[in-house]
Amino acid sequence: MQAGLVWRRNPRYIVALLVTISITIYILIFSNIRHQDFEGEGNSELELRIDASEERYNKVLRSREGLIRIYGPDPKDIYLFPPDIAPWPPYTVWDFFPAAFNCPHEIERVGALGDGGKWVCGLSRVAEEPNCIVYSFGVNYESSFEAEVLKSTKYCQIWGYDFSVSTFGPEIPEALSNRTHFRAVGLAGENTYGPEDDPPMYTLETLMHNNGHSHIDILKIDIEKWEFETLSAFIRPYISSGRPLPFGQLQLEIHIWNKTFEQLLRWWESLEAAGLRPFWTEPNLVYLNYHRDQATPDLAEYSFLNAKGNNIFISDHPEDQSSSSYREVHHPHAPV
Repeated sequence: MQAGLVWRRNPRYIVALLVTISITIYILIFSNIRHQDFEGEGNSELELRIDASEERYNKVLRSREGLIRIYGPDPKDIYLFPPDIAPWPPYTVWDFFPAAFNCPHEIERVGALGDGGKWVCGLSRVAEEPNCIVYSFGVNYESSFEAEVLKSTKYCQIWGYDFSVSTFGPEIPEALSNRTHFRAVGLAGENTYGPEDDPPMYTLETLMHNNGHSHIDILKIDIEKWEFETLSAFIRPYISSGRPLPFGQLQLEIHIWNKTFEQLLRWWESLEAAGLRPFWTEPNLVYLNYHRDQATPDLAEYSFLNAKGNNIFISDHPEDQSSSSYREVHHPHAPV
């Protein structure tokens, strides 16, 4: 009775209301279908952001090649730090390797603001991950980074290695030490741990095998220039086979002592070929301040995201290894 009265008095209102309800139902159904389509095709919002970052990163690669042509034109002709002579080249080596990849999550300083802290992409992604694994090479009795990782996560286990000290630093609270593991050994490109080898050195592959690990979420390396040998040996088989590296991100201090620009470029391009993308960098000004007579910033901190495969930082379904949001990067000098 009342419905008929409303219809006779306000027919346009009733029609508009019915149209609005119909459109709303249609949008909800269509949006759900589109969401299912995206998930089925692996085109989640996170993966789309990774793809967009990859496109921007490729633009930077083209700019690098242009810079090499200007100041080379061959890489062997480029100085790491040009001498102060006319014409004055307005660059240093680090300008060729900007941290141009966008982390798709929050970026935060983990650990001390001075030496020891690292910039991490999306620590929240492993905050409650039950199988979270962290490796830290180069402890040097300063463990503010490791301590904050432990405090910010519920389950992360940290494996630390450094032959120059006998334990983690004092920053790690006793209540969280049950999630830490330490060995006084070094990281290298080949195993040397016989009776006469002091200190004993292990490859990353060997340590992961010994620990029963197939994947590392966060890998921190500060090993005083041995990163070149170590990472070259480790990633070579992954490049050859096309497999993704078994870690999600890498916090790395690079020491270019006694290196040429050409050597650094070839090594850096191998990192890129393996899927590593730098999202943060800063020069080590503490080192420069205490070695002012050298007058060149030979050390720089870099943070890399592994953009190949389906690790937890680039995929909402890290257990699904069937798809990849990674696109191949082609370099004129890329390793074979």
